[in-house]
Amino acid sequence: MTTDPTSIPAIPAAASDVAAIGADVGRRLAALRLARPLVHNITNYVAMDLSANVLLAIGASPAMVHAIEEVEEFVAFSGALVINIGTLSAPWIDAMVAAAAAARRKGIPWVLDPVGAGATTLRDRAVARLMAEKPTVVRGNASEILAVAGAAGAAAKGVDSGNSSDEARAAAVALARASGAVVVVTGAVDVITDGTRLVALADGDPLMTRVTATGCALSAVVAAFLAGPSDAFAAAVAAVAVYGVAGRLAAFDADGGPATFRTAFVDRLARIGAEEVAFAVTVVP
Repeated sequence: MTTDPTSIPAIPAAASDVAAIGADVGRRLAALRLARPLVHNITNYVAMDLSANVLLAIGASPAMVHAIEEVEEFVAFSGALVINIGTLSAPWIDAMVAAAAAARRKGIPWVLDPVGAGATTLRDRAVARLMAEKPTVVRGNASEILAVAGAAGAAAKGVDSGNSSDEARAAAVALARASGAVVVVTGAVDVITDGTRLVALADGDPLMTRVTATGCALSAVVAAFLAGPSDAFAAAVAAVAVYGVAGRLAAFDADGGPATFRTAFVDRLARIGAEEVAFAVTVVP
């Protein structure tokens, strides 16, 4: 099995072959663990702990660096950057924009997690500034993606989603085409699109919605899969697939409680294998 990221083929435009997607995901997971990419996180206070531990478990190396005085220097030697706007302040926004601009200039892939987009003017303005720096991937729930796309009908409820990922499909495709970013909409069904290709995955477990920051941590995992030469769409599909399968399997290990699930989930990410993901991933129309 090859583990060279430069030799990994892209998922075809008509990506409906479960076996082909599963095999691609498995190769990318093996490649990530071989490379152990450094992922620069500018994320919210609530998500820092879980994001760092999830990245370590999957095989990446996390760094939580948000001071404007060092973000440009730090992103320069990182494999990927993730920016999460969950707990905003003016200095953090300036640091986020500086880091994103540095990543764009240096060709380093970066992920935008527009937490609570559409909820306040501050968030919308921050998202507009960050989108101008051309994120590689935008990952959010349905309401957030609808808000970022400027689509009508987004029913924002704080940082929770008032819309389904099915409702956000058209907006996600439009956003991907307009921005050039891969768009990931997460929910009961996760949708990944680059505006031409689209994959929908139905893994995970409802317990994931009862542990704070699981969505934020997924954005960090997407960044880890993006590190190095790669097809961003296929890398995002792989990240979502691994994360969802680990969540579904972790539910069997837990006793039904969210605290036990959190531990079981991190453990599953640490030991999940390429063949296991390839066998278990659920692709839906």
